[in-house]
Amino acid sequence: MLFLYLAIYFFIQKKWLIGCAIFSFAVSIKMNIMLFSPGLFYILLVEEGFMQTCIYIALCGAIQLILGLPFLLENPHGYIKMSFDLGRQFFFKWTVNYRFLPENVFLSRYFHVCLLAVHVGLLIAVCMLRWRKLNKPLDAKSILIILFSSNFIGIACARSLHYQFYIWYYHTLPVLFFSTKLPVPLLMLMLGCIELCWNTYPSTVLSSSVLQTCHLIGVVALLLPPRTDKRKVT
Repeated sequence: MLFLYLAIYFFIQKKWLIGCAIFSFAVSIKMNIMLFSPGLFYILLVEEGFMQTCIYIALCGAIQLILGLPFLLENPHGYIKMSFDLGRQFFFKWTVNYRFLPENVFLSRYFHVCLLAVHVGLLIAVCMLRWRKLNKPLDAKSILIILFSSNFIGIACARSLHYQFYIWYYHTLPVLFFSTKLPVPLLMLMLGCIELCWNTYPSTVLSSSVLQTCHLIGVVALLLPPRTDKRKVT
């Protein structure tokens, strides 16, 4: 996450080349950074255009190739298979977000495909309903909202969350939630409930239900018009 936030700093400064290079390096350390990539793709398209975006994507791919070259030369099949093992099964006993489901549903491939479809659908929806309505050129706040909401939707649709995954998004929640029109008392309650759910060990039917309810409310709120700043400049 350190390199991700360093990359975001450069994105805010509109230094896309170095930002994309650091972002790709962050992905090479931990694949969850890819959850930010739909938002980054949109930002680059808006700010730099299609052709320049393709160049940045090629740069990210080249960095991945260079970093993985020693492993690709030694065992390409094993490296690719283990790096992108999207079919691996998670242990039901460790799930934080789906304890309320029967184990056979949790392990079902159909359930996983449905979550992926919902994930893609929500990204399209938030792009159409929220991201496109942000002022252009994008300012620092807009860039943060796009990146953080992209990540948040991915987490909300994850087929399993484990305790260490909380680091993926907990510090982005205040920025996201307070950009919505939800009442402040509800926002504070949601933040407290999410914290409590992640600190409940082992997870329970109640804790995972509350967690996913908060995620659902957050996602719906992000699809609605944002909070407007009513402060007047004097």
